[in-house]
Amino acid sequence: MTIDFDKLPEQLMDHFKGGEGTVQARMHMDAMGKIARLTLPAGASIGLHTHETSAEMIYVLSGSGIVLEDNADDPAPMVPGTCHYCPQGHTHSLINNGTEPLVVLAVIPELG
Repeated sequence: MTIDFDKLPEQLMDHFKGGEGTVQARMHMDAMGKIARLTLPAGASIGLHTHETSAEMIYVLSGSGIVLEDNADDPAPMVPGTCHYCPQGHTHSLINNGTEPLVVLAVIPELG
């Protein structure tokens, strides 16, 4: 299966998971999970949330930001080419603290 994100409808998610600003998403979903290209404008974030029934892998395509993991005091930098993995049962948040849009590929398999 080939997914062309440019042909998928854009979804605008205000304060996604309790975060700041509006996240733009183009997403493929089925019973096995989600594959999405997400764009976080400068200053936008995905709020702190726990993956109860899924995991998530986030790969940075462009821009920069930070990810907060579980109760870690030190945020991890996210730049093009870096990947963040949030296992099932863990908590994370993604923040665009840069000046350009942060564009990521997110893979969220549903684990049950």
